[in-house]
Amino acid sequence: MSRSKFLKGSLAAATLASIGFTHAEEETVKVGVLHSLSGTMAISEVSLRDTLLFTFDEINAAGGVLGKKIEPIVVDPASDWPTFAEKAEQLLVQDKVAVTFGCWTSVSRKFVLPVYEKHNGLLFYPVQYEGEEMSPNIFYTAEAVNQQAIPAVDYMLEEGFKKFYLVGTDYVYPHTTNTVLAEYLQSKGIPLENIGGGVHKDDKGNVIAPGKYTPFGFSDYQQIVAEIKAFAASGDACVISTINGDSNVPFFKEFAGSGLTSEDCPVVSFSVSEDEFRAFPAEKLVGHLGCWNYFMSIDTPANKKFKDNFQAWLKKTDVAGINKEGRVTCSPMALSYCGVYLWKAAVEKCGSFDVDKVRETLESGEISFDGPLGKITSMKNHHFVKNVYIGETLENGQFEIIKTFEQVPAEPFLKGTFKKD
Repeated sequence: MSRSKFLKGSLAAATLASIGFTHAEEETVKVGVLHSLSGTMAISEVSLRDTLLFTFDEINAAGGVLGKKIEPIVVDPASDWPTFAEKAEQLLVQDKVAVTFGCWTSVSRKFVLPVYEKHNGLLFYPVQYEGEEMSPNIFYTAEAVNQQAIPAVDYMLEEGFKKFYLVGTDYVYPHTTNTVLAEYLQSKGIPLENIGGGVHKDDKGNVIAPGKYTPFGFSDYQQIVAEIKAFAASGDACVISTINGDSNVPFFKEFAGSGLTSEDCPVVSFSVSEDEFRAFPAEKLVGHLGCWNYFMSIDTPANKKFKDNFQAWLKKTDVAGINKEGRVTCSPMALSYCGVYLWKAAVEKCGSFDVDKVRETLESGEISFDGPLGKITSMKNHHFVKNVYIGETLENGQFEIIKTFEQVPAEPFLKGTFKKD
């Protein structure tokens, strides 16, 4: 072959390869998955990774988003907060994802927030949190304090409880949530001495972060449970728990082992769902409570479809490392699922993957999705209107829904708003 023919052939091949590569790129939209697959938070976050992959496959099978198939870019920040920021930077700068679904703890969200604001990225955050934040680059699909903690406390007050022991993991979500709850309880006539776990004040005398706090991964709850037992001796006490991650397992095992039951002192947990209960002695925890925007036991066609389709996907998926046995669904999983569909609806309404256009569309308050938890609708404040459910634990690790609050708009800024007199 002559040199000129070789060069022409090489150029033609390169051009065809380039066209093919560009065409392949144009057929997909990259989407980031930012959840811990290892470390102390993996007990909760791995299931959110699985849910997202299931949702992407479901959407792709139905034609994708604006005719493009979703291409997931999965990273593992390994329950390490600076690594969350590094992986977020990778997703936005190197992988150029159109949107990210991820984070569990508020501290991980706080670490990635400046990264998403710097690069004008878009993050859907699917887990209950403390409020007091509204970033233009984050949409908070899950429970704000008035969609979880406040309704739960209201229910316990209605049931006649007069003492509240606060226990949580030592980071921003439990601290801020419990500060709001202390203000709220005082406004309802509960004196500070009836708020257990310890009361802390700032230099101006304001109550801050009341309660008992332990580090991530903490496992020795013997002393704290002994304090709870003494606190509950009066018979009118409950526990409000914001413990996160795998520390929930030793806490509940110690609680059950101490002889305490839901009859003596019910625990209301904001970070324990059906998914975490797989690791617990559920038969010993009957009667304890949870408050979420979703329970697996919701009896609707949309939830049945969600559960059935997830189980069918688990059986056929070939993604490595996915546990297929004994899987359940829970609120963060359902909210991850809804978050993807809300993003899809916004993209299709504005006809673009552009972050500014998608944000403006969601802020219009006109984006809704009727899914497994009921109707969820966007708000201008980057939060969502949705149902709130209180459930009681059953022997099989499921929750029986005992109270429903219909279509509650999220109010992220509550701190300092409750009168204490």
